[in-house]
Amino acid sequence: MLGNEKILRFGVLCSIFILLSGCSTVPRGPSRSVIIEATGYCDCGKCCGWERSWIPPFRPVYSSGPDKGKPKKVGVTASGAKAKKGTVAADTRYYAFGTVMKIPGYGIGRVEDRGGAIQGPARIDLFFKTHQQALQWGRRRVRVQVWTP
Repeated sequence: MLGNEKILRFGVLCSIFILLSGCSTVPRGPSRSVIIEATGYCDCGKCCGWERSWIPPFRPVYSSGPDKGKPKKVGVTASGAKAKKGTVAADTRYYAFGTVMKIPGYGIGRVEDRGGAIQGPARIDLFFKTHQQALQWGRRRVRVQVWTP
């Protein structure tokens, strides 16, 4: 019985350590501070440029640009990750996928996406679950802490 208590205690301590040192923490090491214009977006057609195809099976397709009419995977970022709170879209010539950003009023985000209107180091888009939340954020100039991978 004493052996089982030790195993259980060890498991609890390991679980606490993993939770406290998880990926929700800000990375340690050198960072830089940048003033950025941050815009809210969601995975709706208005924000991401897709529309419902009227040809069965009625899947989403790109509504404009060079991919117009081609199938669109809604909610999947350019890096292949699922879009969720904390997903940042940026110009990957300046911020590589995996770059971590601390955005005042939003929290910690990671660059996982890019967008056609995002050009240069002073523009990012922040993912929100609903269109209303994205509109509520709107467009803001914020001082962002940046950690590169």
